[in-house]
Formats: sequence, C-alpha cells, structure tokens
Amino acid sequence: MLIKRWIFLSIFGVLMISMGFVIVIFERSSENKAIAGFVIVLGIICVIISVKRILKSFMSALVPAAVDNTIVDRIYAKRILEKGDKIVVIGGGTGLSTLLTGLKQRTSNLTAIVTVADEGGSSGRLRKEFDVLPPGDIRNCLVALADSEDLMGALFQFRFKEGEELHGHNFGNLFITALSKVTGDFNRAIKESSKVLAIRGDVFPATLKKIRLVARRTNGRETVGEDQIREEKESPIDRVVLTEECEATNESLEAIRQADAIILGPGSLYTSVMPNLLIKGIKEEILRSKAVRIYICNVMTEPGETDDYSVSDHVRALIKHTDPAVIDYCIANTSSIPSDLYERYRAEDKHPVNFDQRDERWFRQHKITLVKANIASMKEFVRHNPEKLSNVILNIISRRVKR
Repeated sequence: MLIKRWIFLSIFGVLMISMGFVIVIFERSSENKAIAGFVIVLGIICVIISVKRILKSFMSALVPAAVDNTIVDRIYAKRILEKGDKIVVIGGGTGLSTLLTGLKQRTSNLTAIVTVADEGGSSGRLRKEFDVLPPGDIRNCLVALADSEDLMGALFQFRFKEGEELHGHNFGNLFITALSKVTGDFNRAIKESSKVLAIRGDVFPATLKKIRLVARRTNGRETVGEDQIREEKESPIDRVVLTEECEATNESLEAIRQADAIILGPGSLYTSVMPNLLIKGIKEEILRSKAVRIYICNVMTEPGETDDYSVSDHVRALIKHTDPAVIDYCIANTSSIPSDLYERYRAEDKHPVNFDQRDERWFRQHKITLVKANIASMKEFVRHNPEKLSNVILNIISRRVKR
C-alpha cells in the first residue's frame, strides 16, 4: 500500500515539532527560538503531508476508481445539500417521484408525504391479499431519492412479466410488503428500505390506516375506490371523501411544522393529492405553517377526474376541500406540446391544462400568485421536467425569503 514511507515521515514530523517546542522552552536566545519556530512549522507540514498520503493510499486500496465519484457525491450531499431548504412534498403517483428526482440535486432536507389510497395494480393486489398499505407510490419515492439509482434502484423497480402469481408485481413492492410482515410495522419497513437505498431525505405514509377514497358525483352517484374513480366518466366529481376518519403519522406532521416550503403535487388531483389533505392533521398543520405553500398543476387533464379543467379549476377544487389559504403560489406549464404527442393524448381523451385571462383575474382576486413557466418534458410522454421544475420552486422560495 506504500504507506511505510509516510508513516516514517509523520514520525519525523512529530519529532521535529517536539524538538522545536523543547528549544522554545529552554533556550533564551531569540535567534535559537526563531530556528525552533521554523522547525515546528516544518514538522507540521511533514505531518499534514504524511496523513494526506496515508489516507489516499488507504482509499486507493479499498475503494475502486470507478466509485471515486460516488464518494465525492456523498461528501457533497452531506456537506452542501444538508444545508438546503427544508421542503415537504405531498402527493403520490409518478408526478411526485419525478419532482423528488430534481429536488434531491439541490437539497437533502426533503420529506415526501405519500398517499396510501392506491387500490390498483400491484399495490392494490398486495393490499387485498396481505392486508398491508399499498407500497407502490412509496417505492417510487424511495427510488427517486436514492443516493444510487443504478443497480438497487433498478432492482426495486423491476416488474415481473412471467409467472401466474408474480406477473405484474414489482420487486420493490414485494420487498416492502415482506419487510412489513417481518417487522410487524409498515412505517419501520419504509425506514429500513430507506437505509438499503441510502436515500436523501425521508419518505412517510400520510397515515397508517387503510383508507378508501369515495368520489361523490354531480349526478348524486358515488364511486368507491381509487382505482374505480377514473373509470366513471359520465358525471364530473363534486367532492371526494374518505370512508372513515384517520389521523396523520406523527413524522408527517412534524416535517410540515419544520418546513421552509410545502408543495402539493404534481399528481392526480383527486386520487393522489387530495386524499392526503383529507387526513386529520395535515390540512391543519399546513394552514398553521409559515412555510411558502406551492401547488404544482398537472400538465394534462385526466379522464374521469379533471376533464376540461383549467388551472384555476384545479385550485378551486383544492380550496373547496380545504381552505382558501392552503396555497400561496400555483405553478402552471406554458410549454407547447408537439402535434404527434398531442394527437396521441387526445385519442386517450387527455388534453393540456390551459389558462386564460379569466384564470389570471381569478388568481389575483384570491391573492394567489400564478407562476407560468416552461416546465414540461416532451419525449415519449408529456411529463414535468425535474430540473426545470426544481429551479422554479427554489426561485419562489428564494424570493419569499428575501421578502
């Protein structure tokens, strides 16, 4: 490992420092004391050089060159990102994990409060068969916040495409479910999974109670279950409620109290964002908080949920279910959608969420700042761009702090 020479150099440096101090103490001559000072400085330099070289030798032997950048990244995350703003993000679905991917590059003081109302797909099957909270949205947030998104991230996101029982299931969902059974505590299972993925920040379920969502339609009908709400398209949603009262997790409430910024969305308005706000304690803590409160409006409408909704319609629904003071800013997309993507989405009855002068007047009347920005990514799908969206959010926080 080539460290013997550096050990000898460090010993030599210590001896020089000791000799210098002996001369300073016992010699009266100012000339000799000047020489002693030079000897002490030289000894200190020898010790510093030798320690640095010894550490470098150990690192080169124990850490492959390929992961040197990972170590640098972790030091950066520890020393720089931990000084970032304390941001709480509330929601679910792919929109939430997309946002976290961008924000974790700017701060490690992140908390995701995730809905547990999901009843579809792999999460819904595990919820019914094993009587656990749905792990899907939580898994996505864990992977988004992971320090390493390569092998472990790919493993957690791996979806089985074969086998009767395993088909459609996601490894991360199975892992969290199994861990919750081993520990007997779903919250602890998330914390242990966080350690496995070495995430930047925290992920908490909004509640530990198995909630169900009910959509009350304008025609008087009710749709029960998150997975069924999108299927009903004959009548618009008037209001969503939970089948029973439940309380928020203590960790979620504490994170909101400590936050510099609270972000709602992006994600499905009625099935990802709204369920969290209906849980006892969350809305109340948001309203008490002095943090800047931001709502990120979806780029596209969703059939069965927000058909024909404008930006102000989304915010009206939020206020109707909570309080007019629940948000200070609303971020809306201004990116134009390429014609081929537009036609593909139109075939699925999905359209861009638009706004006009009436929307802007409505926001001014309600003292909510509408922030219009080019924040969409137009590749295979229309999604929020994590980097652009994060920049807009941090600019809002920065302006609020200056005020």
